[in-house]
Amino acid sequence: MRLRMALLATTLMAAAPAVASATTITGPYVDLGGGYDLTQTQSFKVKGTDEDGHWSDKAKIHHKNGWTGYASFGWGFGNGLRAEVEGTYLRSNLNGNAGSGVSTHGKDSSYGGFGNLVYDIDLKQFGIDAPVTPFIGAGAGYLWTKEQANFGNPTAGSLHGTRGGFAYQAIVGAAIDTGVPGLQVTAQYRMIGQPGSFRNGQFTFSGEGASTNHTSIDHRFNHLFMLGLRYAFDTAPPPAAPAPVVAAPAPLPARSYLVFFDWDASALSARARQIVAEAAQASTHVQTTRIEVNGYTDNSAAHPGPRGEKYNLGLSNRRADSVKAELIRDGVPATAIDIHGYGEAHPLVATGPNTREPQNRRVEIILH
Repeated sequence: MRLRMALLATTLMAAAPAVASATTITGPYVDLGGGYDLTQTQSFKVKGTDEDGHWSDKAKIHHKNGWTGYASFGWGFGNGLRAEVEGTYLRSNLNGNAGSGVSTHGKDSSYGGFGNLVYDIDLKQFGIDAPVTPFIGAGAGYLWTKEQANFGNPTAGSLHGTRGGFAYQAIVGAAIDTGVPGLQVTAQYRMIGQPGSFRNGQFTFSGEGASTNHTSIDHRFNHLFMLGLRYAFDTAPPPAAPAPVVAAPAPLPARSYLVFFDWDASALSARARQIVAEAAQASTHVQTTRIEVNGYTDNSAAHPGPRGEKYNLGLSNRRADSVKAELIRDGVPATAIDIHGYGEAHPLVATGPNTREPQNRRVEIILH
């Protein structure tokens, strides 16, 4: 029951609501904490000799309420992975029935260190923006254990001694941002195992009439439920992401096109047909209500004088008609096209009288 309640408390603390984004640790940090230690019941065997010969016995060591504390120094790599070294201390009280009606009382304690690897889980990858960072990890190290167990009342025997051995731990928890840069509250559960620290005569059992003995205690498991404070020294915000490169908008199609003609001609050249096709295509890509086609000539003419001006006016209209016909072939509705012929008026290049100027022999297509 105590184990289930402690697990529930750790889960609730890890799910505490908050209002900011979680911190990813980069660089050095320190972590301090402590909490409740629940050590599983252990069995032990003892063999010895006395004045009657060889003897052996079995009993249990019952652990009651205990406490734990730790301090660690670590380094965050900025990608969720952290490495740390930790010093830890465990303490529990002994109280219970050792077997055959014999009671157990006393205390034991463990102390030593671990090297841990921990991974912080970024909730943003799951679409959750919260100031909580769950983490999981594992560690390996070395613990010394001091056992002080007394059996019976009055004492029928005792188990005592201090020895050490390999230990390992599994870690699961969550860190919650406090609003202070670099400072987080942690809530976590740890399971520490010590597979062989108490075997092979490492403790001494003393009882009435016992002259020599050999003691063996089974695998030890500690379940820890802890709160802590963690401070990361490097709290500078990560560099801002570069601004996205926005492609320049594609230039809009031109709204005016010029088509040039040979002297005294209204037929379209290959280049002229290409320009007319571009104008027709552009009319479908920009908002266009009508297309104006204006024809022009230079001031030279096969017939000088007023007769030549009248001839050039007709020539400008024929040039405009040629462009209109080409636009229609390129898919432009005839009803959308207005044509005008201006003859020698509005030259692009000012010239003297009766001058052949190629840039004045033109049709202008205007998209409205």
